[in-house]
Amino acid sequence: MRVNARLPLPGVPAASTPKEEPGRILAADYGRKKIGLALSDACRLTAKPLTTLMRTNREKDLARLQEICRKNAVSLIIVGHPLHLSGHAGEMADEAARFAIRLNRNLGIPVELVDERLTTWEARQTVGQNKSSRANRTLDEVAAAILLREYLGREQAPYPPSTPGEAR
Repeated sequence: MRVNARLPLPGVPAASTPKEEPGRILAADYGRKKIGLALSDACRLTAKPLTTLMRTNREKDLARLQEICRKNAVSLIIVGHPLHLSGHAGEMADEAARFAIRLNRNLGIPVELVDERLTTWEARQTVGQNKSSRANRTLDEVAAAILLREYLGREQAPYPPSTPGEAR
C-alpha cells in the first residue's frame, strides 16, 4: 500500500482543493533527463498520460511547461516527490522540491509536492502488460498519470481513509 500525502513547499502558499478552484491539474514525474506529464480532465475526475518532455535547459523547460499549462487551462501542478520507502527524502526528492518551487515562481500556478513512492514500479507493470497501440506511452508519463489518478482519488473521496474494521 502506498502512502501519499501533500507536502508543503517552503515559502509557497498551499494550493486550494480541486472543488474550490476550477481548471485542470498537470502532474509532473520529474527526472534529470525527462519529465513525464499527465493531465486531468476539466472536472478533475480522470487522469491521462500527456507527454514526456526531454529536458534541455531550465529556461526552455519552463517555457514548454508554461505553454502546456496555458494551452490546457491548468490551475494546479502536482510534482512527484520521490521519497525512499522509509519516507526519508534523498537527493532526487530535494531536486524535485526545488523544481516545484521553480515552477511556482516562474509560472505563477499553485504547485504541490505529492509522495510518489512506487509509481514507477506500477508504471512498469502497466506498460509491460499493455501491448496495444497505446503501449508507446513512456514510463515517465504513465507514472505521472498514476500519481495524478491517486491524487484525484484522494481529493474526491467522500470519507477519509479508514483502517480495517473501523466504522465510518
